[in-house]
Amino acid sequence: MKLASLKSDSRDGKLIVVSNDLKKAVDVTGTIPNLQQALENWHEVSPELDEVSGMLNAGQANDAFVLDVKKLASPLPRAYQWLDGSAYVNHVELVRKSRGVEMPESFWTDPLMYQGESDWLLGPYDDIPVSDEKFGIDFEAEIAVVTDDVPMGVSAADAAKHIKLIMLVNDVSLRYLAMPELTKGFGFVQAKPATAFSPIAITPDELGAAWQDGKVCLPLISYYNGKKFGSPNAGVDMVFNFPTLVAHAAKTRFLSAGTIIGSGTVSNKNHKEVGSSCIVEKRTVEKLETGDSTTPFMKFGDTVKIEMLDAKGKSIFGAIEQKVTRYVSPRRSGANSEANDGVSIHTRGDQTPQQVRGDKK
Repeated sequence: MKLASLKSDSRDGKLIVVSNDLKKAVDVTGTIPNLQQALENWHEVSPELDEVSGMLNAGQANDAFVLDVKKLASPLPRAYQWLDGSAYVNHVELVRKSRGVEMPESFWTDPLMYQGESDWLLGPYDDIPVSDEKFGIDFEAEIAVVTDDVPMGVSAADAAKHIKLIMLVNDVSLRYLAMPELTKGFGFVQAKPATAFSPIAITPDELGAAWQDGKVCLPLISYYNGKKFGSPNAGVDMVFNFPTLVAHAAKTRFLSAGTIIGSGTVSNKNHKEVGSSCIVEKRTVEKLETGDSTTPFMKFGDTVKIEMLDAKGKSIFGAIEQKVTRYVSPRRSGANSEANDGVSIHTRGDQTPQQVRGDKK
């Protein structure tokens, strides 16, 4: 089945079941208010959601309505936990090589993972608010899974059954803030602002044969300012599959239902043929091949689109489509309240995250 969250007065949105063609939906909030509650009670509510899905796709749901995907929040507008791994070690190796830094052998046997902001997750069509272009704005096309309650110390084999949903990700990164943070030894905070997720979250069975060995074996396509940027296959060169990432995250802690775990930037070794899933990787390849990085990081007004298609060319998750906009912080709003360089200010410093997202309250 395919699930989504309509923006509403609630910070958690309204849970809906979406048709396979992404054109219609059924509001199920009468019995299951939001996706978080569904995940917390998955064993009890999933049969009901599956029944609604079956009727919707058979054209038998009398309460179905035409879906406007632009009104959707992230499937989980906020989450108890968002952990992002780095399953495509080729990506890490490339970036470190460009800096002349040797990659430890342990990176091939033990996943990297950081804990990102989860109290505010961007919707698929929400703008990306950034206060300064000099931060080195980048997108990262990734895949993520959502779990139910996961016991501490779970094995990778057992972790697979705790994966309930799959989504696409735009893991927004501020590259020029990353290195100063990493050199302090603790990891990302400022370099990783709010992350965006696809309009639709799907159960793994929706992928059919494309869900193999805990991997999504389809190209992940990204467009930068309307031009195709990359389409690496997410099932290729993935060193750590999703059950392994879940087990890694749960080694010393319990994972609450609704935990999101990302794959890291999808990357293939044959990047000359399939391109990249983020700007920094392309810049790295350029530097290694020519001695200079020429592709610029994102500017205000730039756009990114991330999508995955099935074998028939139909969108599986819907698309993430975002634009970078200038954010004016409270301490600067008085002096910088007008448009700059022809780009209108999308958010004001006195706005709450809900207003920035476009929620009703």
